[in-house]
Amino acid sequence: MDHLRYSGLSFERQRTAFLDIVSADPLLGETLKRARGLDLPDWLVVSGALYNSVWNHLTGKPSGYGIRDVDLFYFDESDLSYEAEDGVIARAAPAFAGLPLPVEIRNQARVHLWYPLKFGRACPRYTSSSHSLGFFASQTHAVGVRMDNDSQLQLVAPFGLDDIFAFRITPNRVMDNRQTHETKGAQARENWPEITVVPW
Repeated sequence: MDHLRYSGLSFERQRTAFLDIVSADPLLGETLKRARGLDLPDWLVVSGALYNSVWNHLTGKPSGYGIRDVDLFYFDESDLSYEAEDGVIARAAPAFAGLPLPVEIRNQARVHLWYPLKFGRACPRYTSSSHSLGFFASQTHAVGVRMDNDSQLQLVAPFGLDDIFAFRITPNRVMDNRQTHETKGAQARENWPEITVVPW
């Protein structure tokens, strides 16, 4: 099947294909350029906007299909207050004005403060934006990209890329995130029926 043409290839070949698709996507290319201009510490565009864009490319769907927002992580331990994060969000808003999708910005240094209140269980204190990816409910979703000053894309993919290219959502059992894995898997299959969701 043509949409699986990168499945099973070496990581380097998959990395090249992934970054080629991301850089050619008009939504992602513009978002990454604008994010770079904010100069946030340890920033990454992560998760759905990336792997959904790859699935759109491989199944012939338009840019932005099935994507609700773009997640932008940064990591700043200097001030863990809600107000500091809110200030960053407000400062960034003009930079992303006019994009077809909203950009959701979160400081990964303070996730451990609000996570137990929202989900009823503890969350590790992350040490970087990249570190936080390792705790996503599904390994497939753990991917991030940033653009450097030379417009080169840097990839973070702690579990590799084969799940994405195999259209396979694989659980990450490091935390008790079964419900999130199953819910997001079911939502993804509505937009990309080619997807297989691996049971928890």
